[in-house]
Amino acid sequence: MSRTSSTPDPELTRKLSRRGMLGVAAGATAAALLGASATAASAATPAAAATGAGRGRPVLPPGRLGIQLYSLRDKVSTLGFAAVFAELEKYGYDEVEYAGYTQGSAGAITLAQLRRLTRDHGLRAIGSHVGYYSSDPNAYTFAQNLDKVLDDAEALGLKHIGTASGPWRYGATVDGWKRCAEEFNEYGAAAKARGMKFYQHNHAEEFSFATDRPGVRLYDVLLAETDPDLVYLEMDIYWAYAGQFRFSKRVDGTPAPFDPLRYVLEQPDRYPLFHVKDGEHDASARDGYRMVDVGDGDIDYQRFISAVTRTRGGRLDHHWQAEHDNPVESFTFARKSSEHLHSLREKDC
Repeated sequence: MSRTSSTPDPELTRKLSRRGMLGVAAGATAAALLGASATAASAATPAAAATGAGRGRPVLPPGRLGIQLYSLRDKVSTLGFAAVFAELEKYGYDEVEYAGYTQGSAGAITLAQLRRLTRDHGLRAIGSHVGYYSSDPNAYTFAQNLDKVLDDAEALGLKHIGTASGPWRYGATVDGWKRCAEEFNEYGAAAKARGMKFYQHNHAEEFSFATDRPGVRLYDVLLAETDPDLVYLEMDIYWAYAGQFRFSKRVDGTPAPFDPLRYVLEQPDRYPLFHVKDGEHDASARDGYRMVDVGDGDIDYQRFISAVTRTRGGRLDHHWQAEHDNPVESFTFARKSSEHLHSLREKDC
């Protein structure tokens, strides 16, 4: 007899349960950090909750603030990396995540020059986004050009190399995502052999449900079917909360709430990188939010970052990359984001 479409897949549930045990003794730790009465709906709170209230230690771990250079692509393509890095150094950034290795009209640049420029401005290159696949057999993607992608990452001294492409190559079915997971495992093994971690960055749609099994959340398939020693996740926190808003019910209308923070607390080792972007809650918008500069929105980063950095007594290696897909003025966004995140303090007990 076939499984009914409105129920979760027990095999995926078993795998997720087993892998969750590799995290932080998920239930007890998540409950302690979230609070016994915490709910998925409480993950996003009014902006006043994230203003840095409290006189405790900084929420942001020292040396862990980065920025995804996609947010500054207009400046990179006109002013060049050197000018952009000089600004980021002034704003107090520690790390950058690349979104390509060219600088448009600013002129040609080699990987060796880019690596040196990054270092000379006191920045660490923490990761890079590369496409997953393309119909072009010569495209610069993991699927078409894995060795070149890893060669370049190695030349830049990266610890992480990943993709912002979702596992949609074979459709939105459970088996389709299992096939993508197998390929991600291959990329992860190849990256690990070179001393790097392969990672995948989410958007909202990863939290949707499989077309063939509407009771199964696709993100759960990705977690269950990828090897935690080979495939890591970069949670885009904004898009995860957008997914929470959009996909809180299954196709049949039954409730399916989730909390993005709980995903991280259950397997904190799998999330070395985060995208910190903010949104102002707007229930009339498709995603439930309108993207704004970090600090101007309703996502409670004081709570989120504090909870993650306290796992395992703060011994885990997490990195926080500010991002805005289309900032009004990208340098202003970068400066404001750094100021806000550095201002956050642990709440008074």
